[in-house]
Formats: sequence, C-alpha cells, structure tokens
Amino acid sequence: MSVKHPIIAITGSSGAGTSTVMQSFQHIFRREKINAQIVEGDSFHRYDRLSMRAEMKAQGDKGNVNFSHFGPEANLLEELQNLFISYGKSGTGQVRKYLHDAGEAEPWQQQPGTFTPWQDIPGDTDLMFYEGLHGAWAGGEIDVAAHVDLCVGVVPIINLEWIQKLHRDQKMRGYSREAVVDTILRRMPDYVNHICSQFGRTHVNFQRVPIVDTSNPFIARDIPSADESMVVIRFANPKGIDFQYLINMLHGSMMTRPNTLVVPGGKMGLAMQMIFTPMVLRLMDQKRRA
Repeated sequence: MSVKHPIIAITGSSGAGTSTVMQSFQHIFRREKINAQIVEGDSFHRYDRLSMRAEMKAQGDKGNVNFSHFGPEANLLEELQNLFISYGKSGTGQVRKYLHDAGEAEPWQQQPGTFTPWQDIPGDTDLMFYEGLHGAWAGGEIDVAAHVDLCVGVVPIINLEWIQKLHRDQKMRGYSREAVVDTILRRMPDYVNHICSQFGRTHVNFQRVPIVDTSNPFIARDIPSADESMVVIRFANPKGIDFQYLINMLHGSMMTRPNTLVVPGGKMGLAMQMIFTPMVLRLMDQKRRA
C-alpha cells in the first residue's frame, strides 16, 4: 500500500461484470481530473492465445484437465506483485496489453490473442487502476492484495455469472454452448481455490442477485436485467460509511447487516459513484499531503 502512489484493484472472474465497475471508476477519474494508469489483468497471463491452447493440451496429456487462466500457473502473479510494489514506491513499472480481437490488434500490427511489448509507465500518473482476475490474490510468498489501497470484488451469484458467460461467449465469440460449459467445468477447481478466496480480502464487494428464476442457467434465453436484480454491497470495514445518507439517496435500498447495504440493480452505477468518489478523493488528498 502506498500514500504517494495509490493502487485501486477490481477483481472478479471472467463474465462477472468487472468492466461495468471499471466504467464507473473511469467516470470518477474523468470528473475529478485524475490521470489513472490502467492495468488489464489479461496482460499478466503467462501465455498468449495459441500458447495457452498448446499448454492446455500438454497439461491434459499429463492428466491435468483443469488447467485454466484462473489458476496461478497460467499467470505472472509474481510480476504483478512486483509491478504493484514498484508503482507504490516510485510510481514506476512496466505494463503491456493483451490484444483480444482484430480491432485491438490492428493499431499494433499484431495478431489477435498476442501481447504488446512491455512499456514503461509514464511519470505523471496519479494512481494505478487494475481490473482483472487476481487483484486480491495471495498464496505462498506472493501477496498481491497487500499492496492494494482500495480493492473491490465483483461477484454475481454463480448462476448469474454462468448466464452472463454463456451469452457473451456464444454471441460475441461464436462458441457453442457445449464449449462454454466445458470451459466452466474445467475452471471450477481454480474458481473455488483461487477466485472465491479473494473476496475475503477485498474492501468492498458488489454481488448482483437476480429476482427472477435462474435455476437452470444453461437454458436461460436472456440475462436478467438490472431492474430484475438486487445488488448486495458488503463493506469489510463499515466505519465512516454514511449508510443513512446512502439509503436516503438510493430509493428502495435497505441494510440487512451492520456492514451490508442492498440496493436495486438499476441503482448499482449510482451507488458506485456515491460510495467510491469520496474514497478516491480521500486517496488523492492523502497523496497531496504526502
């Protein structure tokens, strides 16, 4: 953790909706004129797309049928920790991008599924913002979470997460339902061991809960809309959170535990703005004072 060079991390599994949270923070950064260094979790995968397929086959031949991006072996977690340490000390470090599709790859004149070269972080950034799978990971001698000043978990209930992944991968990436289900099953041990455990280290968790039937996510025709959901917001340390103000401003919200606020799904973006704006401003105030 660093006063002079704060780090914010959003962590959640593939299809959890971390991109939505990222957009809320980008609104805050733009409104408050904060120059944030964005770090994409995918850029710290160990293998590019073709190499990952080859490694999965090699692991399968060895009997490891659960090798996935969710686990530490497929990621550069020590390098991620070193980036957080370096940035926290001096605001420096190296980052790269993972090029997901042809649109992202075209400016770099590279193939989709590859990484850009490592580049130095500019010296004028105000904070670092990480969004990906392992923002609160810890294991062995690596403790990524220990270097994060504000860590946010995005955790839709598991059936909703599967529905979102099924729809995204089928409609946007052209995968068959069977292929997506195989991916979900292959990742399950790593999900349990390396994703779920992170949400006990986060400062704030957002969990979207549908209020429509999602009993069989594999036949769902639509993703439940925001108005068909509630969002459970859990604060690890509720001290300093003005719950009464939030309840008054977020119509239809309520407290269910001393550290838990429940808001209508359509208010999730507004709730994020109201909760995180003062937190970000506090980090920036501490930075200026330092």
